[in-house]
Amino acid sequence: MSRTTLADTPVPVTVTAPVTPPRSRRPARRWWRLVSPVLLVLCWELAARAGLLAPEKLPAPSDVLATGWRLSRDGTLTTHLLDSLTRAGAGLLVGGGLALLLGTVAGLLRLGDDLVDPPVQMARMLPHLGLVPLLIIWVGIGESLKISLVALGAFFPIYFNTYAGIRDIDERLVEAARTCGLGQAARLRHVVLPGALPALFLGLRLAIGAAWLSLVVGEQVNAQTGIGFLMMEAREFSQTDVVVLGLLIYALLGLASDLALRVAERRTLTWRRGLRAT
Repeated sequence: MSRTTLADTPVPVTVTAPVTPPRSRRPARRWWRLVSPVLLVLCWELAARAGLLAPEKLPAPSDVLATGWRLSRDGTLTTHLLDSLTRAGAGLLVGGGLALLLGTVAGLLRLGDDLVDPPVQMARMLPHLGLVPLLIIWVGIGESLKISLVALGAFFPIYFNTYAGIRDIDERLVEAARTCGLGQAARLRHVVLPGALPALFLGLRLAIGAAWLSLVVGEQVNAQTGIGFLMMEAREFSQTDVVVLGLLIYALLGLASDLALRVAERRTLTWRRGLRAT
């Protein structure tokens, strides 16, 4: 007579299905970000129509839009806008390219850190918009002045974020890549570049904002075209609606460029999972 022991008793095995992480869903309330701006514009319109805001001080949004439509139809607004975009693009290209190069050299090389970073740290304490009189002496009052101001505004955010992004990379990752046999170029491509990209995108966003601010000032110095020139000319004739229109265009340009950069950042840094607001 055989005895059945505990060891001979089959133990049921419970197979647990792998838990798949929930797919990232787009927030259903993504359009809620438009609620507060729309409400603000509606309150502005109602206050202007009710006579609480004097038209010569702050015209209604509908009047500002009508002015923009009128200037768009005769081509005036398009001409000034294209010239402003050209200056902003040239300044960002010059200042951002130089900042990226110097920030990379200072971040990767000890000699570059010793030679490049101290002068940049000294120069960043100077308000670049306060250098307008000196820049007028150096480069004149033509297009070079506008582009130089934009380049200065864009330089420092990109430089410091590039420098910080490289220096904040965990050195153990670089050592692990070296142990795996990756050469210097491969380490830069697969370790340094991905690690520095988040900080670089932040620097670009800050640089774009500084570039538009610098352009506002630059286009008010002996300019013949541009949104800033359009605003200055409107001020001479007390055309408040044109002035407000110019400010609105600058704000929309800054918002559009920031949104475009956010989209590029989201598509480039698909591997990055940050904290989401709840």
